[in-house]
Amino acid sequence: MLNLENGESVPVPADQLPVVLPEDVEMDGVTSPIKSDPEWAKTTFNGEPALRETDTFDTFMESSWYYARYTSAQNTDGMLDPTSANYWLPVDQYIGGIEHAILHLLYSRFFHKLLRDEGLVESDEPFKRLLCQGMVLADSYYREDEKGKKTWFSPTDVETEKDEKGRIVKAWLAADGEPVLHGGMTKMSKSKNNGIDPQQVIDQYGADTVRLFTMFAAPPEQTLEWVDSGVEGANRFLRRIWKLVSEHIAKGDVAALDVKTLSKDQQALRREVHKTIQKVTDDLGRRQTFNTAVAAVMELLNHLQKAPQDNAQDLAVMREAVESVLLILNPITPHISHTLWQALGHSKDIENEAWPKADPSALVEDEKLIIVQVNGKVRAKMTVAADASKDAIEDAAKSQPNVQQFIDGKTIRKVIVVPGKLVNIVAN
Repeated sequence: MLNLENGESVPVPADQLPVVLPEDVEMDGVTSPIKSDPEWAKTTFNGEPALRETDTFDTFMESSWYYARYTSAQNTDGMLDPTSANYWLPVDQYIGGIEHAILHLLYSRFFHKLLRDEGLVESDEPFKRLLCQGMVLADSYYREDEKGKKTWFSPTDVETEKDEKGRIVKAWLAADGEPVLHGGMTKMSKSKNNGIDPQQVIDQYGADTVRLFTMFAAPPEQTLEWVDSGVEGANRFLRRIWKLVSEHIAKGDVAALDVKTLSKDQQALRREVHKTIQKVTDDLGRRQTFNTAVAAVMELLNHLQKAPQDNAQDLAVMREAVESVLLILNPITPHISHTLWQALGHSKDIENEAWPKADPSALVEDEKLIIVQVNGKVRAKMTVAADASKDAIEDAAKSQPNVQQFIDGKTIRKVIVVPGKLVNIVAN
């Protein structure tokens, strides 16, 4: 646009487009570089003096349709290639903090409807699903002068002493040994100087550790407390996976899995694998609870580390298990998953493999572990057939030796049977 001396604003004539921005500018981060160069703005319109407009688009104007431009980034004939845009849009999943939900998301929806009205896209909304992520919190530390002014210090520059419950009881600046005050867990911000540079943690533990900790530390919609012990725990978990896969590879060639010849223990282990696949698929897809998905893999790893690898079918079940673990974790920890996948002998990259599917036949349980309580206290555990009747389960519970000593000579008032889970005998 051009601003005329009489106060009018008119478009730049079409034969003068595009307006080329100056290149000999200084980017000082304070003001627009074209504002600081008044000579560039001077021009004429129909022989009369005019000034080029230096306030063009709000930053939201430029950032609110990038998702659509991504669909046809190589198109040089216009904003969008409608064929490509309509193939990819709307976006399947939008993830952003609460500030995005009330600003960027709002502008994007407005812009998308403008694109729709101009015939560039067909959909009414730019995004199918919204997930508002929580804030990341970190410890903050400061000193206060006699006038009450606070100086904030980075957590990486502070050393601490903690009590048996992990609470900070003493903190001091590493550089001078003088004490600092703990400002509590607060939102990471420049003002509190408590932002954690991911690169420092990546250099120490690797990117996969940072990614895993971020996914596991909290549900995505809640605040996440950044604590070093949690990062270390995530790294130990990845080391356990590395050790398990390495030990499995060292066992040598693996025969094909024959589900018809599996022992009960092998069937039970395979059941845990496919229960995990089923849960993680639901957690990542429908529920979007990434932390519980990681927790399910951690629980499975506990089973796998205890499992024998003594015969051909032990190894076959373990091979299916470790491959499933790597496929499941690949979106979260792609580097270790890629490397171990190759180590298992695969020539195809793991990101090009299909997502694992739970085998319905593996999920069928022949037996159930039942907890037996007497007056609410656990007195025994027993295994019964999965299709056992309530009467059979009740009789089996009463016959447990450790249960009999607590009901002998007493009147059984009630027996509560929760199929597949527990029996509670009420006696006095």
